[in-house]
Amino acid sequence: MAPTRIALDVMGGDNAPDAILRGALAACDPAGRWKMPPARILLVGDEALIRARLAALGGDPGFAILHASQVIGMGESPATALRGKPDSSIAKMIGATKAGAAGAAVSMGNTGAVVGAATIGLGTLPGVLRPGIAVTLKLTGKPLTLMDMGALLEPKPESLMQFGIMGSVWSRDILGVAEPRVGLLNVGEEEGKGTDTLKAAWKLLKNAPVRFSGNVEGHDLFVDKIDVVVTDGFTGNVVLKLLEEFAGFMLKLTLGELGAHGVKVQPAALAGIKKHIDYSEYGGALLLGVNGIVIIGHGRSDETAVANALALGARALDADVNAHIVAGLERAKSTSPAA
Repeated sequence: MAPTRIALDVMGGDNAPDAILRGALAACDPAGRWKMPPARILLVGDEALIRARLAALGGDPGFAILHASQVIGMGESPATALRGKPDSSIAKMIGATKAGAAGAAVSMGNTGAVVGAATIGLGTLPGVLRPGIAVTLKLTGKPLTLMDMGALLEPKPESLMQFGIMGSVWSRDILGVAEPRVGLLNVGEEEGKGTDTLKAAWKLLKNAPVRFSGNVEGHDLFVDKIDVVVTDGFTGNVVLKLLEEFAGFMLKLTLGELGAHGVKVQPAALAGIKKHIDYSEYGGALLLGVNGIVIIGHGRSDETAVANALALGARALDADVNAHIVAGLERAKSTSPAA
């Protein structure tokens, strides 16, 4: 069971521990969507608190529990916290994955701490220069994966090429896109656009074992033109946070304008719009490139997002996505102009 078990950070996130535990219970609900065996989930955190809260929420269906005495807060410096809190739930979660007590790790906690702990504790897959965060949205009703969303702010061209390969594997193996179209986010569609890094990345992606569609611009995210968008972590994080807030802003503005013209619309009638840019619909983001399956959820995740994240971790494990990433990078190495 251990290699297929998913370690869940119960203490991470704005709504921990109750939302995290409710999510674990929802994932295992026989009448729910995912119907995961409780034994497949390893809860990591303060054991006494976990047991008390599970009792208050209706009982423990059979989870495994790993005690962690410390918690890394959402606002803490990742590097400082990881050094000063070796018994944190994030560190113990990654440690359990490294030791083989779990095959995947899920946290809604401090993103930087999760990335740091996973990169150092698990190491990278063979051939991977640096890991990246892959986020999936449904802007057009179809899955759109953006990578990187904040793990690597200033990547080299080779890392951007690897993001394209890893994102393509993810899109194919987990999201079911037969031949993912990969685009490089830039300020124009022409080959010679952008910084020296982007120009070099364009050439590498053109020769990579992916269906490269060239440069794409910001507006291309809103049409069915691309399946995987490659970008640096700085730009990607700005894009993601802008999208997250824009839907709520537009809904509020639209309702206000309609109301001013005497049209009454219940907010719930438009609430579904926001789901198109909410990556918690997929459970969270995957840290692609580390030697393990690591899912990073939004700090504000509710129980539905947590349940979805656990299911996403299970699917990634079962699909053996990391082995396919390694194979893709090997093909890139053998087909590169310098090979």
